[in-house]
Amino acid sequence: MLLLDYDGTLIPFAEKPEKAKPDEDLLKLLEALARESKNEVVIISGRDKETLETWFCSLNGRLIAEHGAWFKEKGKDWETIEPLQNDWKEEIWPILELYVDRTPGSFIEEKEFSLVWHYRKADPELAQVRARELKDGLLDLTANLDLGVLEGSKAIEIKNAGINKGRVALHWISKGNWDFILAIGDDLTDEDVFEVLPERAYSIKVGFDISKAKFNLDSYIEVRRLLERFLKKYRNL
Repeated sequence: MLLLDYDGTLIPFAEKPEKAKPDEDLLKLLEALARESKNEVVIISGRDKETLETWFCSLNGRLIAEHGAWFKEKGKDWETIEPLQNDWKEEIWPILELYVDRTPGSFIEEKEFSLVWHYRKADPELAQVRARELKDGLLDLTANLDLGVLEGSKAIEIKNAGINKGRVALHWISKGNWDFILAIGDDLTDEDVFEVLPERAYSIKVGFDISKAKFNLDSYIEVRRLLERFLKKYRNL
């Protein structure tokens, strides 16, 4: 089983999320891996489910969207791991709008069960100050709500508490008797996956920040090279 994060792991970050579409080489690589009968390819992403389904419609694999809020098995409809609410967005949205006004270049991304404040295009020094202010304020505000605040790569995301990549990854890991499990990710959200892996599994952090992963790779380019080597090995068996 291959548990693969998307942004920053399989593809570089883009200024706007919608611009980070999978290139032809990546799609061919993932589709070739998924065609191997011994493989189970799982894309675990913070992206919304519509985007993932559009980009990976031809992939014979499983998809996880919004950090585990949604999952899709082969040939089936999208499901949630538990009933979720999103009426809390009405309270959080005006706060994020205030930070958009105060931080030129930042913007809000809305998903079905989460909101994200992106600041990749903002002035770095100002954005750091604003991000710290926003995170602290949101942590205070959501202390008595069933919400979690995630700090990602140049982004802060608010989502339902208890929903994470690790929970839904474990849901699938427990369903099979896998002889090989590899998880690769670059973000704090991927640490939840690394944490629930069986001892015999392999885990790779993209980048060299402190991590629960056993190994490191420098960039998405090295990740693709590793996956290409796996594919060659399968074909030579």
